[in-house]
Amino acid sequence: MKLSRQFTVFGSAIFCVVIFSLYLMLDRGHFDHPKSPRREGTFPKGQLSILQEKIDHLERLLAENNEIISNIRDSVINLSESVKDGQRNPEAINFSQGSLFELLPSASVLLAVDSEDCLFASKSRSQVSGVQMLDVYDILPFDNPDGGVWKQGFDITYNENEWDSEPLQVFVVPHSHNDPGWLKTFEDYFRDQTQHILNNMVIKLQEDNRRKFMWSEISYLSKWWDGIDSQKKDAVKRLIKDGQFEIVTGGWVMPDEASPHYFALIDQLIEGHQWLERNLGVKPKSGWAVDPFGHSPTMAYLLKRAGFSNMLIQRVHYSVKKHFATQKILEFFWRQNWDLGSSTDILCHMMPFYSYDVPHTCGPDPKICCQFDFKRLPGGRVSCPWRVPPEAIHAGNVQHRAWMILDQYRKKSKLFRTKVLLAPLGDDFRYAESSEWDQQYQNYQKLFDYMNSHPELHVKAQFGTLSDYFEALRKESNLGEKSSNSFFPVLSGDFFTYADRDHHYWSGYFTSRPFYKRLDRVLESYLRAAEIFYSLALVQSSKSDKMSIFPSVDHYKLLTEARRNLGLFQHHDAITGTSKDWVVVDYGTRLFHSLMNLKKVIIDSAHILILKDKDTYNYDASTPFLKMDDVQSSQDSLPHKMVIKLTSQPRYLLIYNPVEQERFSVVSVNVNSPRVKLLSPLGKPVTVQISAVWDGATTVSHEAYQISFLAHLPPLGLGVYQLLEVQSSETDLADYTIYMSGRNNMQVKPDRIFKIKEMQNSVDNIILENSYMKLWFSGMSGLLEPYIFTDPPTIRVTHGRIFSEVVCFFPHVTHTMRLYKVQGLESQSLEVSNVVDIRGEYNRELAMRISSDINSQNRFYTDLNGYQIQPRLTMSKLPLQANIYPMTTIAYIQDVGVRLTLHSAQSLGVASLKNGQLEVIMDRRLMQDDNRGLGQGVQDNKITANIFRLLLERRHGTDVNEEKSSVSFPSLLSHITSAFINHPVIPMTTYADSGVPEMLNTFSPLMSSMPCDMHIVNLRTIQSKVDFEPSDEAALILHRKGFDCRFSDRDVGLFCSTTQGKIKVHKLFNKFSVASLTPTSLSLMHSPPDARNISEIIMSSMEINTFRIRLR
Repeated sequence: MKLSRQFTVFGSAIFCVVIFSLYLMLDRGHFDHPKSPRREGTFPKGQLSILQEKIDHLERLLAENNEIISNIRDSVINLSESVKDGQRNPEAINFSQGSLFELLPSASVLLAVDSEDCLFASKSRSQVSGVQMLDVYDILPFDNPDGGVWKQGFDITYNENEWDSEPLQVFVVPHSHNDPGWLKTFEDYFRDQTQHILNNMVIKLQEDNRRKFMWSEISYLSKWWDGIDSQKKDAVKRLIKDGQFEIVTGGWVMPDEASPHYFALIDQLIEGHQWLERNLGVKPKSGWAVDPFGHSPTMAYLLKRAGFSNMLIQRVHYSVKKHFATQKILEFFWRQNWDLGSSTDILCHMMPFYSYDVPHTCGPDPKICCQFDFKRLPGGRVSCPWRVPPEAIHAGNVQHRAWMILDQYRKKSKLFRTKVLLAPLGDDFRYAESSEWDQQYQNYQKLFDYMNSHPELHVKAQFGTLSDYFEALRKESNLGEKSSNSFFPVLSGDFFTYADRDHHYWSGYFTSRPFYKRLDRVLESYLRAAEIFYSLALVQSSKSDKMSIFPSVDHYKLLTEARRNLGLFQHHDAITGTSKDWVVVDYGTRLFHSLMNLKKVIIDSAHILILKDKDTYNYDASTPFLKMDDVQSSQDSLPHKMVIKLTSQPRYLLIYNPVEQERFSVVSVNVNSPRVKLLSPLGKPVTVQISAVWDGATTVSHEAYQISFLAHLPPLGLGVYQLLEVQSSETDLADYTIYMSGRNNMQVKPDRIFKIKEMQNSVDNIILENSYMKLWFSGMSGLLEPYIFTDPPTIRVTHGRIFSEVVCFFPHVTHTMRLYKVQGLESQSLEVSNVVDIRGEYNRELAMRISSDINSQNRFYTDLNGYQIQPRLTMSKLPLQANIYPMTTIAYIQDVGVRLTLHSAQSLGVASLKNGQLEVIMDRRLMQDDNRGLGQGVQDNKITANIFRLLLERRHGTDVNEEKSSVSFPSLLSHITSAFINHPVIPMTTYADSGVPEMLNTFSPLMSSMPCDMHIVNLRTIQSKVDFEPSDEAALILHRKGFDCRFSDRDVGLFCSTTQGKIKVHKLFNKFSVASLTPTSLSLMHSPPDARNISEIIMSSMEINTFRIRLR
């Protein structure tokens, strides 16, 4: 969807780094720098090298120090474990300093990073691969001359006798592209089309064993499978065994590759592969992605890790396709930008023409290819737009028709390096009627028979599957499984932003329907949290008869349904926001139902894990032990907080930390009284800020009060706090200043509890600060710079002990900037949230622009799927809409001295249109169709909440040349900030006011924080042989993140170290022992031949590994 040129730019936040208008206290006073505010870039070279030596020496000392500390820590943990339960429980020892934390002197704490772990990022920067997409973009003129019959290409010629010595091998590959939702819902498509396609497939393939067919969407296959008899099932298995029917990719859907997070990409792959293993015993080996709107190397990496050897892609910018065709590099080994060797290489075929339909797949001339799409024979429902219809093949025309199509095959093969040719034969929802199977298969078979019986044509043509093609290709190019890859070029980079013709860039969908892109991320966080807690609760429940009433089977069904609903939403017309309005509602309803079900799973799992005396366990579905603190009333509304009713009896507040790091996080809940006391898990009073709950911009509601406090939580664990009402409380009340323009007639009523000051909008600054930074806001606009509005907004400023914030009420957006005032990670970045509402607008897009004096030189960086960073270049030779790229979780700009990172809790489109700028497109509204088949605009906008964090970091030890590198990494602080924003803590309260059984103070399933660069992607219980029942095994998926060390490592608020990617298995879990841990491929399809129980996990940077784990 084309981007409207007209931006409604509402935000402009200028960070004057040079004059430090944003105090970077990160480094203040910690370096013996000259006291002038010069950047490090101005140091004389000699001083720099001395400084570097000192830093290296410090790092070595640190590493030794770190080892000693971790040994001491292990001894302490082992000691504390041996202390009898009758005394203090081990968590209490680990977490004893919790309530004192705020009051601790902020002595400098250095981050313990092993210097070996810093090498990866620096080595990756010097990588060179054959074809680098950044260079391709640099050299292409992006002109669009008329190429003749192949509009976007060129005339292809060949010499008649080129095939004399070696004939052309043609594989015609029949396929049917089934969207799980687009113009109809998943269910409607299945009822009207898909079930008939699959039913006919079983009949028609059995009629002739030379016929082939392939399928990729398991969401549809599984639904069909559930409704067919065993005779049909046996026939399908036979067709697969005989190589007539192939499953390609085998994910739940064919996912979009721009907006999904890698968690969801892996999850839908596992869901599909697990289904295939259980029902068909089949392991796909080739990837097929003909319809996603641009392609990400993350997908290539995941397929490679799942054990795939080959993949195919289609929607790539027409200029890139043409360039690749001229260079004969349409087939290549796709390698990750950061790969230091060739272990990530996967053979990739790029389709050369405009579309995956029949007119654009047999050869360069669609007018001719269309005549070989026999569904378009005269009298049918579809015809050829080029006005020359197909002719049925018979003895009288077979010679001429065979020549016509062979000419196309030969021309197409001239774009490739071998004499093996792929000719797909299919389109959306094809092969639904029995007659179409006959039309295509019978007519093509006549053409093949003619060609194959005339040796002078030097061609061997047949039906094939995708893997038939790749096997022949590998044989032809002498690619043994182990031999060198030199025949095909190596390529690194990505294929965004896609244009199918002219200036029609598909960048609007990076933002479209942002409400659901946000809901998707929330569901992912809840699914991961539920999977991990359920897996632990399942082990716990097997430890005694009393606990066996835990509803493990019911909850496993809910988990399976949630995996499938999330998987369905990764489809390239779902998360992209490119379906019909009612289809969007169908997806949204599925996400919403699963969200509610996952909350149930988390609550019931937390119940069994937090009880002190497990014998008191009792499960009653009608009265749950706990309830969540937030509630969402419908699929398209924003969540709101429940009000917790206080009494003089303590009310328990359980807080779940779904991150694998020990965590200090500010938690806010709503209570019914301002006279509140909060006790920590150890029973000590905790500092609380009480803020007003507002009804609109200027009215205080006394129905509820928000309390905010710093919670200290174990990794992947629970902390149990107590809330009670007291007569006189020593809490800190927030106070307020409201700025209004003279024209505004609203009056602020004085309040009986909160101090509220009313002021005119003024040129004076509003200042917020904490120990890391100082912020100046304009008193006119409320934004981070003097920005002139003709009609200034109402601005509400909060000053409090735990946080301060500035809220601006603009016509289409409520913009909030919050600064936390606690020690630790959350105070190092600024929390930005926008509640966007453009429902009254007409063909508008709303963007937030961040401006700075960073000399970014038209370069910026965006992540791909939350997995890796891809450098971007804003190019003046491209139109505005081409310079917008997808951001899943992170985007940044930098120069030699600083990096400014925008962390995001939802996927959106981003750009950097001018030096030092970042703009994020937050919502868009289009009143007309864009002629790509949807038949409508996007007018179902919702009130949408977008959440960000803005992090400014000082860089050191960088040089100008590396800015041209094709690889970049976030800092550790950045990685963990991203984990915190995407996996917020989950507060729960006890359902009953009284009579609550005794609970542990904390539940701490890990021995300690994971290493800083290790992320637990999932701990996902594997299904047993019986449908929808859990087995005693789980998939433990780990990701070791790549990071850049050249940032301050002092006082960053991280409580972890790095360990060169090594983890001792027996030191992983606390309270659970690992019965077995064996490596497996990413989606559990393949076990290495020497798979055995391992005692130490060793991972390289950027690696994602899956293990089968049994806990007891």
